[in-house]
Amino acid sequence: MPQITAYYGIPGQVPFLDVDIAVDNRMFLDPHAIRLHGRSSMFAMSANECTETFFREVTQRVFSGDQQGGLELLQRFVEHWETRLGLAKNNFRGHGGADDVGLWIWRALTTDINALLQVGVLQQVEDLPLFIEGIDRDITSDITTRIIFEPLADFTAEMVDRYPQFRGPGHRLGRFNCRVWDSAAMAWKIKSFQLPEADEKPLLLVPSGWARPTLLMSAVRYYETSVLGYAQLERAIVSSTGKLLKTPKGKLMTEPGLGRGRVTNLNVTRRAHAKNDDLVAKFKSFVDLKWTPPEGDSDKLVA
Repeated sequence: MPQITAYYGIPGQVPFLDVDIAVDNRMFLDPHAIRLHGRSSMFAMSANECTETFFREVTQRVFSGDQQGGLELLQRFVEHWETRLGLAKNNFRGHGGADDVGLWIWRALTTDINALLQVGVLQQVEDLPLFIEGIDRDITSDITTRIIFEPLADFTAEMVDRYPQFRGPGHRLGRFNCRVWDSAAMAWKIKSFQLPEADEKPLLLVPSGWARPTLLMSAVRYYETSVLGYAQLERAIVSSTGKLLKTPKGKLMTEPGLGRGRVTNLNVTRRAHAKNDDLVAKFKSFVDLKWTPPEGDSDKLVA
């Protein structure tokens, strides 16, 4: 099947991700990329408010010991396909369903990574893939899509108004009831949205630059930069000439306790925090410094 612009006959550059309407496209919504776009787009600002209020509410449930309330928040990520993003075999169906994924996150927040949550090292949705097994680009994308569904629907509505082809001959809009995160009510709500129907299924448009093949803040990137970088400093010695000598990262990877994985990420992050060193904050600064808007990124057009 064709891409969105070909399917609807829309010419030229468009401010949305032009994906194939009939297959899973190997792109993933990245909450940190959206956060960086928040400087120029009202839709990104709205999406960031959704992820921030959601994570804040989950955090409050953890602090109060409200497991039932926490799970009710975390087990609402039903499978969806409106954006055409991700990999079907790796989404919630492939991982045992939203209930299982929500339970993984709750257990991690109340056990393994609770200390980091308590001291404020973990503050945003994009921090979770760094430390929780099974929460990678696919699940992060699905979670993010559900949390920011309403801003995505608002963006889609603007695109439908901008491009009359969405209402052209042979095409129609449908009314759909969807569960979305309501930032004002701090709760999940069922709301009705009018969305294009492509290949007889609802279509949710995604601003260009919001989705990537990999997460900006992936567990692997965190490990290879911040975690191993900190381990290098731990073991560094000063030579007789005053030069700082560091163990190569490749060699560190073979040492006990420093193998690739989220257990290492967690242990080194804890160790660093005990010495008043916030590796997650430093990693975000590194990511933000390296980030540049993708070529042709037109998110600013909808500011």
